[in-house]
Amino acid sequence: MRELVRETRLHPHQFVYPMFVRGGRHVREPIPSMPGQFRFSVDEAVADADALRGLGINAVLLFGLPDAKDPAGSGAYADDGIVQQAARALRAEHPDLIVMTDVCLCEYTTHGHCGLVRDGEVDNDATLEVLGRTAVTQAVAGADVVAPSAMMDGQVAAIRRALDEAGCQHVAIMGYSAKYASAFYGPFRDAAGSAPQFGDRRGYQMNPPNAREAEREVAQDLSEGADIVMVKPALPYLDVLHRIRHAVTAPLAAYNVSGEYAMVKAAVQQGWLDERRTVLELLTAIARAGADLIISYHARDAATWLGPR
Repeated sequence: MRELVRETRLHPHQFVYPMFVRGGRHVREPIPSMPGQFRFSVDEAVADADALRGLGINAVLLFGLPDAKDPAGSGAYADDGIVQQAARALRAEHPDLIVMTDVCLCEYTTHGHCGLVRDGEVDNDATLEVLGRTAVTQAVAGADVVAPSAMMDGQVAAIRRALDEAGCQHVAIMGYSAKYASAFYGPFRDAAGSAPQFGDRRGYQMNPPNAREAEREVAQDLSEGADIVMVKPALPYLDVLHRIRHAVTAPLAAYNVSGEYAMVKAAVQQGWLDERRTVLELLTAIARAGADLIISYHARDAATWLGPR
């Protein structure tokens, strides 16, 4: 009876699994701050995608770890960049997999900021052209969805224009529309080696106390051509997620980020929480708040627990 009248249901098709890709072959490097997560070489990412598909997970979000960095983040938009290599390989082996790609510079720059730095400050407008170039190379390599996380003003419009001019009108944009300057990104920055070398990102990420601002940011991204909008992080901002759900009809994503994942894993390792019950409860909460898509490092385990579909 409880299942019959259940109001919120989880399905693996809702999940997007984030993957960190790096150079080399046969590399599956554990991430200490994110137990159970790995930095994959491209061949291992392809093999892992096969297992994900078997669990009913049909979408991945790629983050790149380049062999070398420079102030301009040139590895982000190189035709043979690590994300571009992974997108090509995944597209060749898994034609029906939804390949999403992160569009940002923080993993590729020596300074660790999400945009180009001029005179000690992030130059928003100069960064837009680079984000557009990055999105185009990823789209040409096989991305179905590009996901700009840099939080530069006007980034969705610049990327939409660049994609259309390159003949990639079919590629969708998932905007990191309401991305907060959160303390919960720490393990990700460890995994991706993307911590800023000076200052912080509060100048271009949202202020945590603000909720009305999230509505404005989402509306702006939609007006610029976003196909999917996002709230990030998920759990501390369920109220914002719920608010956005009632404000827009566009597909809505929530990113269950690295710090949220690491907290659960740490408590489970201490024997303080039941992992299965905890993970399914928190993912249900995210869906109940209004998310259509849930980006989560828990996705593989959750899909396993939900069983064959």
